Amino acid sequence: MQKFDEMYTRLPYEFFSKGAQIRDHYKIYDEWLARQPGDMMAKRREEAEMIFRRVGITFAVYGEKDETGAGTERLIPFDLIPRIIPAHEWASMEKGLVQRVNALNRFIYDIYHEQEIIKAGIVPREQIEGNAQFRPEMVGVDVPHNIYSHISGIDIVRAPDANGNGEYYVLEDNLRVPSGVSYMLEDRKMMMRLFPDLFSAHRVAPVAHYPDLLLETLRASSPATTAEPTVVVLTPGMYNSAYFEHAFLAQQMGVELVEGQDLFVRDNFVYMRTTRGPRRVDVIYRRVDDDFLDPTVFRPTSTLGCAGLISAYRAGNVTICNAVGTGIADDKSIYPFVPKMIEFYLGEKPILNNVPTYMCRNKDDLAFTLANLKDLVVKEVHGAGGYGMLVGPAATTAEIEDFRKAVLANPSGYIAQPTLSLSSCPTFVESGIAPRHIDLRPYVLSGQTVQMVPGGLTRVALKEGSLVVNSSQGGGTKDTWILEADDAPAAAPAAVATQSQKQ
Repeated sequence: MQKFDEMYTRLPYEFFSKGAQIRDHYKIYDEWLARQPGDMMAKRREEAEMIFRRVGITFAVYGEKDETGAGTERLIPFDLIPRIIPAHEWASMEKGLVQRVNALNRFIYDIYHEQEIIKAGIVPREQIEGNAQFRPEMVGVDVPHNIYSHISGIDIVRAPDANGNGEYYVLEDNLRVPSGVSYMLEDRKMMMRLFPDLFSAHRVAPVAHYPDLLLETLRASSPATTAEPTVVVLTPGMYNSAYFEHAFLAQQMGVELVEGQDLFVRDNFVYMRTTRGPRRVDVIYRRVDDDFLDPTVFRPTSTLGCAGLISAYRAGNVTICNAVGTGIADDKSIYPFVPKMIEFYLGEKPILNNVPTYMCRNKDDLAFTLANLKDLVVKEVHGAGGYGMLVGPAATTAEIEDFRKAVLANPSGYIAQPTLSLSSCPTFVESGIAPRHIDLRPYVLSGQTVQMVPGGLTRVALKEGSLVVNSSQGGGTKDTWILEADDAPAAAPAAVATQSQKQ
C-alpha cells in the first residue's frame, strides 16, 4: 500500500507541515501503512462493519422511515485511519477546554443568581431573558458545587493561522445533553482489535476509563445528605437516536437505565420502581431535554419525564445532570460572548479562540451577512445536527435566496461565520485514501474537579468537499490518538478547582 505522501500532498495541518513534510507524529503510521497489502484496509473495514452491526452500534435517523413505518437505523461509518495529535498540542487544548468550561459554568450560575455579567453590560439582558433556553424556574435555585454542565462536549476545528500553520478554534459548545462519547470508546476498542501492532508502536493515551470518570463526576454531584448516592441514566426510550449510547453508558457505569415511567416522586424525593420495592434516586444523568422532564412544570403532554421532578430538584433532594437551564450557555447566540465570559469571570485571556461570528440581530452584522451569503456559513441559533444551516460556497443560488428570506424574517434567529478552510485528514473511502474534513469533540467532566480523558470523538465529513460532519448528514467517525510524551509517563487528567472551591 502506498505511503500518504505518495498519494497526495494537499493535507493541511494534520499530516503535513507547511513545507509538505509529513509530521513527526505520523511517520510511524505512514511507514506501517506502506508495508500493508493493498486489500488489507478493505478487509478490515468489512470486519469492523460486521462487528458494529452485531453489537448494535447504530443511531436512528429522524424523518426517515422503513417499510414498517418505524424510524430507520444506520451504522455510523467508521474510518480505519486514526487522527493523531501530539502531546504538546493536546496539553494546550486541554488547558483551554478546562478554562472554557469553568467560565461557562460560572456564567450559568450568574445568570440564575446575581446576573453580574448583565449588570456589567457585557451580555444584553434581552439576549438572556428572551432566549428560549432560559428557564425562569431555575432563578435562585442552588445546585451542588454550583456546577450546571457536568458533561460538556466542546466542538473543536482546526484552520490556518496567520503563519499558514494550524490553529484550534472552538466551533460550538454542547452543554445540554452532548452525545457521541460511546462512539469514541467503541472506535478505540475496534482499532485495538483490528490493529494491535499499531498500539505497540505508538504510545497512545487511554480513553477506556471515561465511564469511571463519568460515574465519579455524577456521584460527586449528589445532594450533600447522601452517603451512598444512587445514580440512574434517564432515557427517552429505545426510539431515541442515541438510545444505544444511553444503554451503553448505563451498562459501563453499572447503574440503572430508566425511563420516566420508572420514576415517581413522593414527599419531594425521587424514587425508581424496582422488583424489591421503591428505591430512592439521588442523581439523574438525563438524556431528555428540559421541556420533557416534568409535565407539571414544562410540557404538560410529555410522557418522557416524571411529574414532580422539578419540585424535588428545587428542594435539593435530587441532582439532575446536566442541570435544568444549562442550554442558555450553548445557544449559538450566546457563543460569541464566551471569550468575554472568560475574561469577566476568570480574569484570563482565552486559550482557545472562537471562530469569528456575525450576529444577525445586529444591524451591521446583518448587512454584512446578507451581502456575503455565498461565502459564509449561516446557522440557526437553536439549530443542531447539521440542520438549519447554509454553507454558502456549496449552496445553489435558489438555496441562498431562500435563506436570505429566512434571515430577513427573523434576524435574531441566525448567526454567520466565515467558511473556514478546515483541516483534513486521510480517510479510507471507496476510491482509496483521500482527504476529508474533520472536527473533534472532547468530553469535559465537571464535578469537584474538571477532568477529561485524553482524546475525543473525531467526526469526519465523508462526502468529498463537505464541511458537515454530523452523522445525520452522512458523516462518520475516527479514533483519536493523543500521543504521550516520549520522555514522560501518561499525563494525569486535568484537574482544577471548580467555582465552589474558589468562592
